[in-house]
Order: sequence, then C-alpha cells, then structure tokens
Amino acid sequence: MSNLRNNFSPTLRRRILHLANFLGLVVLWSIGSLSTTAFAQPTTGSPPPVAYASVSELNNILGQVKQTATAIEADLNKTRIEKWKTDGSTKRQTQANVDSIHRNLQSALPEILTQVNNSPEDLAASFKLYRNLDALYDVFGSVVESAGAFGSKDEFQSLSNDMNGLEGARRAFGERMQKLAGAKEEELGRLRAQVKTLSAAPPPPPKKIIVDDTEPAKKPAKKKTPAKPATTKPSAPAKPPATTPNASPDN
Repeated sequence: MSNLRNNFSPTLRRRILHLANFLGLVVLWSIGSLSTTAFAQPTTGSPPPVAYASVSELNNILGQVKQTATAIEADLNKTRIEKWKTDGSTKRQTQANVDSIHRNLQSALPEILTQVNNSPEDLAASFKLYRNLDALYDVFGSVVESAGAFGSKDEFQSLSNDMNGLEGARRAFGERMQKLAGAKEEELGRLRAQVKTLSAAPPPPPKKIIVDDTEPAKKPAKKKTPAKPATTKPSAPAKPPATTPNASPDN
C-alpha cells in the first residue's frame, strides 16, 4: 500500500485528503452517537440488528469487488509489459504499479473486505474500503492508459473491461456510504432532540428519608395485686328431729 501512495498524483492526494477530513468528521459523529445513545437509553450488550436490505446491498457490492479483483489479477498476469513499444523508464514505472496492485489485491483489500463484512454499517470501515478502491482506481487507470498507448489491443481491451468493473463497484459503494452518512446524521438529530427534551424537563424532587432512631419510652410494669381469700358462709344449725308423744296404755 505504501507503493500505491508513492504513485499518487496531486489530484489523487487532494481527493484522499478530502476523504480523510470527511472521515474524521464522521468518526466524531459516531463517537457522539455512541455517547448520546448510552445517555439516552440503557445498554443492552449487543449492537442493533442490521436491516436485511442493507446487508443484501452490501453483499452485492462486495461480490462485485471480489469478482473484479480476481479479473484484474488474471489480466495483469497476462500482460507483457516487457514487449511494449516504449522506453525502459515507462516500462519500469508501469511494472512497479502492477506489483503494487497485486500486493493490494492479495493482502490489504481482503482484510478490509472482511472488516466491512463483519460491520456492514460501520462508517470508519466503509471509508477505509472506499479510499482503497479509489487508490486502486487511479493506479490501475494509469496502467490501462499505458496499455492502450504501448500494449497490444487484446491487453487494452481486457484491462479496460476490468476498469469498468472497478469503476462500477467504487461508484456503488460510494452511493451506499452517502446513504449511511445520511442515516447516521438523522439518528444523531433524533438523539440530540431527545437529550434536549430530557435536559429541559425539571428534575424530580429528591426523596427525603427520615430515620427515627429514638427509643420509645418504656411503660411501667403493672404491680400484681394479691388474690383475696375466698369467704365461706356459716352453715345453719341442724334442726332437732320432731318427737311424737307416746300412746297411753289406757288407750
């Protein structure tokens, strides 16, 4: 990738610088979004699900990128730069560009594609892929132009078809990034409105908790009164049995 940077034209450097500045702004938006979301609602421990339409769109674009990368490598391998009708300096510069493209397609690009595939709506990873596609487009475009000027007709035709495929993939991915950035901006606007509403609402009054740590006064113990002895009524004297007079002997 370092060799690719060495081959950047001034126009490409300005374009990448512009993209890098825009990426910095988007990263700041993302940080603000994360912090605001954490304030507005409790964390759930898992990222929000990605819409099926977004995943399907990304898969189509990444498939186009992979297919184009494979075709570029195959056609560059068939290109015979040493037979071109030009000076040695041009041949060496073109071969250096081809070698840089090979290294990027075999190492840097697959790693970035994996990052984007794992985080379909991550703006930082998406910008990284777009910048890589943009660099490939400029360097590969230089090779295609040289092939048209000094190479064979078949070489130029094959590389031109690859160039069209790379341009289509880059344009489609750029449009996707614009939609992602717009969606993130709308989300940030909603979150800012929520924070503004929460900040304007008066805070609830603090709850006062009164702790009574005084011990209640003890009631005096009641004195037990002695039980009164039971009183018994005196029994009435027994009456003597009645006596009957004896019968006289005369009767």
